[in-house]
Amino acid sequence: TEEETPSQPILGELTASQVTPDSVQLEWSVPEGTFESFTLQYKDAQGQPQVVPMDGGARTLTVPGLSPSRRYKFNLYGVWGRKRLGPISTDVIIGEGICRPHLFPPRPEEEPPSQPILGELTASHVTPDSVQLEWSVPEGTFDSFTLQYKDAQGQPQVVPMDGGARTLTVPGLSPSRRYKFNLYGLWGRKRLGPVSTDIVTGEGAVGCIHVPSWTWVGPEEEVPNQPILAELTASQVTPDSVQLEWSVPEGTFDSFTLQYKDAQGQPQVVPVDGGARTLTVP
Repeated sequence: TEEETPSQPILGELTASQVTPDSVQLEWSVPEGTFESFTLQYKDAQGQPQVVPMDGGARTLTVPGLSPSRRYKFNLYGVWGRKRLGPISTDVIIGEGICRPHLFPPRPEEEPPSQPILGELTASHVTPDSVQLEWSVPEGTFDSFTLQYKDAQGQPQVVPMDGGARTLTVPGLSPSRRYKFNLYGLWGRKRLGPVSTDIVTGEGAVGCIHVPSWTWVGPEEEVPNQPILAELTASQVTPDSVQLEWSVPEGTFDSFTLQYKDAQGQPQVVPVDGGARTLTVP
């Protein structure tokens, strides 16, 4: 185990650049080690907490939909195993006169020129236990992507990715099985898609079926029946942590969200995979 996690990774500084009247680009570094994923937290103009999950390889993120002449505080956390490290923070004031305004003329109507478009999702490098997926964005940009599929045990898997990603390798598949992958693009408060592809894993040259982006996925495939959430219980309570457990007696969820307030009264939002049934809150 000591070889897999030789040392705890370190989060560097979080900085803001390209500040416009309604968006900001954030950048950060990881001086040492690697994180499995990142989570950005901030409050929108209405004071509602927003949480943006990102892939562990991300180092930049553009946050759209901000309001001019407002101060925003952004907190970035790194997820490493069961630990959430951080946050590192930065404050930004949105509006003219901030961050060299002559580079950013007040043209808010040009910031979201049109809704981005998801291109075709294709599969390549299919092996008995993995597949590489690729996709394109013919127009516009997405804040992030989410890949959804079911593993060999039929459990739903959700993989969040940065908006700049165009390829992903999915490991841990089973040989000679058919998998369907659905890719969604997140743009502001909208989830666009999915674009889909079916693949069959196996030995040798394995064929794959590409489903064009305009293929309609019927509602019976999306929500066969409404899932049911059972009771939430707490166990293994320590002076600084608690383990939560819950069940889903019927159906499956795409994902869960846990909300609570910390010791300082600040709202915290933790996104959880749809296959999870337990979570330790440190």
